[in-house]
Amino acid sequence: MASSPSSMCASYSSVISRPFYNSQPQFAFFRTGKLGSVPDSGGRFRCMAGQTGFFTKLGRLIKEKAKSDVEKIFSGGFTKTRKNLVVIDELLLYWNLSDTDRVLDELEEALLVSDFGPKITIKIVEILREDILSGKLKSGTEIKEALKQNVLDLLTTKGSKTELQLGFRKPAVIMIVGVNGGGKTTSLGKLAYRLKKEGAKVRLCYLSLVYAMTT
Repeated sequence: MASSPSSMCASYSSVISRPFYNSQPQFAFFRTGKLGSVPDSGGRFRCMAGQTGFFTKLGRLIKEKAKSDVEKIFSGGFTKTRKNLVVIDELLLYWNLSDTDRVLDELEEALLVSDFGPKITIKIVEILREDILSGKLKSGTEIKEALKQNVLDLLTTKGSKTELQLGFRKPAVIMIVGVNGGGKTTSLGKLAYRLKKEGAKVRLCYLSLVYAMTT
């Protein structure tokens, strides 16, 4: 048999007294009268009208927060990377031969902050430098196309290992660490999807030093 709002409030009043919530900071929100309850002069709680509405509202807020978090993850995970890559278009748009060294230095920096590793970045820039100085590349458009092709060549070179080396011990553990907004969650989702397609059983674990509840 379902409990009525009045009986629910009565049970709260019998449990939550002034000494209890004074010693527990996490229950401080009860004192404000928000969330559907108001403390009376005796330190106990009396029910506001429409107590069941609180639970409905709480459920709606949780649902909206979850939806917002998901949208943020999938729409903004690599926003910084996209912005940094736009810089490359601007660099090559106004490129001229006399500015080759400066442009290549800025291109190198843009690649480094756009999730390219140092070795790959140096290799790409040096290939472009050689082609520019030899006269093979004469415009920003040609350099841009050569940049794309160089990246593709490095990713599709025969004999290169693109599979993850997880070792022989099971379970294999991959730990990803980074600052807020760095794209960790988005990358984890893609990595988990790839591993699952390859036949692995995947479990995701979340740890935060800021929000104690996640530990």
